[in-house]
Amino acid sequence: MLDHGTGDFAGFAAALERAGASVTLTADKRSALDADGLVVVGDGDLSDLMSGLRTVGADQVIDRRLAGGRAVLAVGVGLHAMFTGPGADGLEEWPGTVEEHVHDGWSTVVVPENSVLFAGLQDAPFRFAHAYAARRFPLLESWPADTRMNAPLVVWAQHDDPFVAAVENGPLTALQLRPELSGDAGATVLTRWVSSLSLEKNE
Repeated sequence: MLDHGTGDFAGFAAALERAGASVTLTADKRSALDADGLVVVGDGDLSDLMSGLRTVGADQVIDRRLAGGRAVLAVGVGLHAMFTGPGADGLEEWPGTVEEHVHDGWSTVVVPENSVLFAGLQDAPFRFAHAYAARRFPLLESWPADTRMNAPLVVWAQHDDPFVAAVENGPLTALQLRPELSGDAGATVLTRWVSSLSLEKNE
């Protein structure tokens, strides 16, 4: 788990351990590069998170991991950091932006076909606690029909308006929902993600 200097990571670390992970909190670039999976949890302001990531060189670590097909889990404002566009000076993984969208409560999700982490969880409620969210996913809006590349799988939720609840995009998984606060459904998502690291390691 990446220590970028902002936020309290104890609750999420405990949830990962319950899901079967061995968790180390680190700001060391080499440790973050070599880990089976890298977790980036963000709360508060995107600009503060980006400043923390760049201070410890984590922007480069995340880019290198994803380029090499190594797993990254971005949570909360960590999801926002994957966008680059108006209002989102992020890591350029996806075009787009985040907008004001206050949700402090529970919502069910719309699960896309072929989802690994959310299969069978379309009726389960998940906990959200955010002031901003992505209401669109522009990359899919312009995705070419004739490509053999796998499109990102976007999980949607609704609170007043639809918003991005999670994205499964190859080695990059991003969650707006808070799995550590979401009971059995959240535990299932984390357990599946942790299990995927073992599968990746054995390939």
